[in-house]
Amino acid sequence: MAKKTVLVVGGAGFVGSHVNKMLNQADYNTIVLDNLSTGSRQAVTRGKFIEGDMANTELLNEIFTTHSIDAVMHFAAFIDVGESVTNPLKYYQNNVVNTLNLLEAMLRYDVKTFIFSSSAAIFGIPQEKTIRENHPSHPISPYGASKLMVERILRDFDKAYNMKSSCLRYFNAAGGDPEGEIKSYKQKETNLIPIVLRSLRNGTTPITINGSDYPTPDGTCIRDYIHICDLGGAHILAMEQLFNGHPSTQYNLGNGEGFSVQEVIQAVRKVTGIPPKTTVGPRRPGDAPTLLANSEKAHKELHWTPKYPKLETMIQHAWHAFP
Repeated sequence: MAKKTVLVVGGAGFVGSHVNKMLNQADYNTIVLDNLSTGSRQAVTRGKFIEGDMANTELLNEIFTTHSIDAVMHFAAFIDVGESVTNPLKYYQNNVVNTLNLLEAMLRYDVKTFIFSSSAAIFGIPQEKTIRENHPSHPISPYGASKLMVERILRDFDKAYNMKSSCLRYFNAAGGDPEGEIKSYKQKETNLIPIVLRSLRNGTTPITINGSDYPTPDGTCIRDYIHICDLGGAHILAMEQLFNGHPSTQYNLGNGEGFSVQEVIQAVRKVTGIPPKTTVGPRRPGDAPTLLANSEKAHKELHWTPKYPKLETMIQHAWHAFP
């Protein structure tokens, strides 16, 4: 039986590069499409690499014409919440309009399996302690709104065109390649753990804690962190579930346990032995005080369980991923 082929869009980025490696280890063929605006060619350790992006409809047509693609995984979004507030055009153009280009190409070439890297940012301010899949969606940033728009488009595409999708809403992707093969080549970090770790490498510039007056025990934001390899495993399980005829669905992925900014900083100090330098700044626009996942649905339907739930393990793997 021939191997299935997966098009990994945004496969040179943090999440995409790890999922690409895991797909190949699970005996899939992969084609990675990435414009390298934030990703790194060096992070693509497996599969065929094509430089380009979803805005190039001619390139998309060429890829689908040249290769027999069984599924598409989409990681090619801009993800900086603060930047989305100051430059929403950039986010709606890439995250929504360019995604429509990709979906249109899939329809044109009869590819009907789509795994979407969504976000907890679609929910906005939590109304419950932990967020289930049916939690009301009221995003408070253009980034979150762009992800929610794509989820709504996918629901409509399922009804109209029978395109099956799985939307994986994750909270904070963390960690690194436990085998040390994939390194972190990002020039600009957007997630807390790598921001703190890179500050230790630089050794001079303190990191800014965005807000210390939130309604949390220590006044800093609380987030649910999930290891990159646990995310990768969920993407593959979700894709195989669709291959087996499961209807379109959504999953919230996290540990269900939150850590504040201050707790992360202390954990970094424990793992590295180096105390991070910090300063306190104003709140960042679009940030919710607390975001915690309820992942019971993924546990039950995908039989998914995180292998690396400890914050210290995520920090250790991320620390070793710096080249």
